[in-house]
Amino acid sequence: MNDKTALLARRERLLGKNMSTFYLDPVHLVKAEGVWLWDADGKRYLDCYNNVPHVGHCHPRVVEAICKQASMLNTHTRYLHEGILDYVEKLTATFHESLDTAILTCTGSEANDIALRMAQAVTGKTGVIATDRTYHGNTAAVSQLSTRMPPVGGYGGHVRHVPAPDGYRPLGGEPGEAFTNAWAQAIEEAIASLQASPHGFSALIIDPFFANEGFPELPDGFLKKAADLVRKAGGLLICDEVQPGFGRTGTHMWGHQRAGIVPDVVTLGKPMGNGHPIGGVVASSDTLNAFRKAFRYFNTFGGNPVSCAAASAVLDVLTDELLMENARVVGEYARDGLSRLAEKHDLIGNVRGSGLFFGAELVLDQKTREPATNLATTVINEMRQRGVLMGKLGIHQNATKIRPPMPFSQDNADLMLQTLDDVLAGL
Repeated sequence: MNDKTALLARRERLLGKNMSTFYLDPVHLVKAEGVWLWDADGKRYLDCYNNVPHVGHCHPRVVEAICKQASMLNTHTRYLHEGILDYVEKLTATFHESLDTAILTCTGSEANDIALRMAQAVTGKTGVIATDRTYHGNTAAVSQLSTRMPPVGGYGGHVRHVPAPDGYRPLGGEPGEAFTNAWAQAIEEAIASLQASPHGFSALIIDPFFANEGFPELPDGFLKKAADLVRKAGGLLICDEVQPGFGRTGTHMWGHQRAGIVPDVVTLGKPMGNGHPIGGVVASSDTLNAFRKAFRYFNTFGGNPVSCAAASAVLDVLTDELLMENARVVGEYARDGLSRLAEKHDLIGNVRGSGLFFGAELVLDQKTREPATNLATTVINEMRQRGVLMGKLGIHQNATKIRPPMPFSQDNADLMLQTLDDVLAGL
């Protein structure tokens, strides 16, 4: 039994069966720096996947902030401390003026759970709309939103799923206004269905970049009509920014800003503390205070001084190292490279994305656009064997997911593109 086999057996014994790992041959990581990872055998990998170390693995300024605060004080928010206040002021300054308060959590799942309860507190209703290929976390409440793993006992009847937007195969048959109107009509029908039920309508929850749905190319103003319908019906618009937030798209700090809408509630997670567990919910003071009145909520670790120090350092590094602009420039360069690969390889049907969240949809036939789901699995595993880590996602699980840490460079992109070229040529 080799070391990895023994490690997997120990993992199963101690952590339980069916605990997922990336890749057919899981990677045993022991060290990381910037955009690089090293395994137990000393092999180096280019990280094109992880948005958790948002400003780079083990960024020295974030590590220093964590260590400095941990050596001084760490406790919870029932004691007074300036750290959480300074951070929330800094964070909310990046949003529309209406989004001026926050609750800090440990995870994005918790944040989305709170967001749903905020909508309940404001509207007095419980019905929620989500897409049919979404993912918003692990709590009992948000697991009701996902169709990939139906909850035990079935759905509670208060959720309506609308088709995930697909710019490559658009609802309505056309990529422009017809697509926009068809999706808005699906939202309108879901609202009407909830209003006719005992649940009523409380919220539409979306990732404004539709990351898990495959980050489709969408017409300008695609979300505005849907947002107007939600407001007209008295519901709240919740934007899950765990994946597109913190400058990831290169053009805007937040995915909803890129989409041209202002949500009522914004949820945050993974990249917020560069690997230190912190999440959050940003909302107007009226919305947050309605939640505080309706629910008794306290989170022992949410907003603790060490987490706030880490998160504050992330915002400082984003600004000081011009990482959003880096995402824009390098992202455009990398997508141009993918487009050139598409001219060589018939497997690439569509290239899309923004900033440092981009990829290609792999198809068996460019005319029929038949998804190459199994080949996508082969591609990401072959890339892993060659020292480049990426993932796959989307409606058909056939879009490559390239979402590296924000210091990712053009040289890094060249290595990724050359390796992908080699892998596709081998297929």
